[in-house]
Amino acid sequence: MTEKTNARCGYVAIVGRPNVGKSTLLNSLVGQKISIVSAKAHTTRHRILGVLNHGEDQAIFVDTPGLQHDRKHALHRLMAKTINQAIADADTIVMLAEAAKFTARDRELAELLQERGDDTILALNKIDLLDDKSALLPILERLGSDYPFAAFVPISARKQSNLGQLLTEIFGRLPAGPPLFPRGMITDRSQQFRIAEVIREKLLTAVHQEVPYGLTVEVEHVGRKSEDQALVHALIWLERDSHKAIVIGKGGRVLKSIGRSARLELKELLGERVHLELWVKVRERWADSERELRRLGFDLGTS
Repeated sequence: MTEKTNARCGYVAIVGRPNVGKSTLLNSLVGQKISIVSAKAHTTRHRILGVLNHGEDQAIFVDTPGLQHDRKHALHRLMAKTINQAIADADTIVMLAEAAKFTARDRELAELLQERGDDTILALNKIDLLDDKSALLPILERLGSDYPFAAFVPISARKQSNLGQLLTEIFGRLPAGPPLFPRGMITDRSQQFRIAEVIREKLLTAVHQEVPYGLTVEVEHVGRKSEDQALVHALIWLERDSHKAIVIGKGGRVLKSIGRSARLELKELLGERVHLELWVKVRERWADSERELRRLGFDLGTS
């Protein structure tokens, strides 16, 4: 005889324009860094799941790329498809925007989500940056009159302020059902994917101009250097030969700095010392080739 349960479980898409704090929110909610964070737009390129258990209930958060306008390259089209699919599959949607800056792009997304208004929570992020907290009330009242969303919650993902209220709204809207993932699982992404993303995050911090948009990281091998040290071989792929000098730096200084920063975080991720070997290679127009995107681990679906 099957035991009855009142458990709730469902997918929660976190959507918004670039740089509103979607990845920071995901990491804060699940209590562990599973999605990289950078000041550069379009840092998140993949659909990344983060699993949070609360009693019998389970929320499966889906971090998504920022709202896409540029559709020139296959990578941008894939990112746009990822957003649309996450919204379509979600039981609940968290639209994230900045409390002090609700832009035209935010309004564009809010309009798109109106048909899912009963399932959408508008979370106004970065309230810690507001000089006058009393300004929140008129902002919430205005947005509440403009959009028929289920709830409006002011938060600070970085400071982890008012996330309890946001979770109450989320879990209260999940459908009934048993957990879909094991209790100890916090993400569906592999160890190699997470290692590659850590390295890419350090690259995004270290290099400027157009270089971040034409690079990706492929982890070729994870093994043992010694009994107490992991070994990681990774390739940094660039679209242009002229970018190699920028990523490597004079005398290899930039690449060495990236390697040091990545090793420190990988030590925490893997729980042991890490020997990291990085190679920089060029593969022109990789971001505009579906074959290359598939080879590099991007999910293009079956269509």
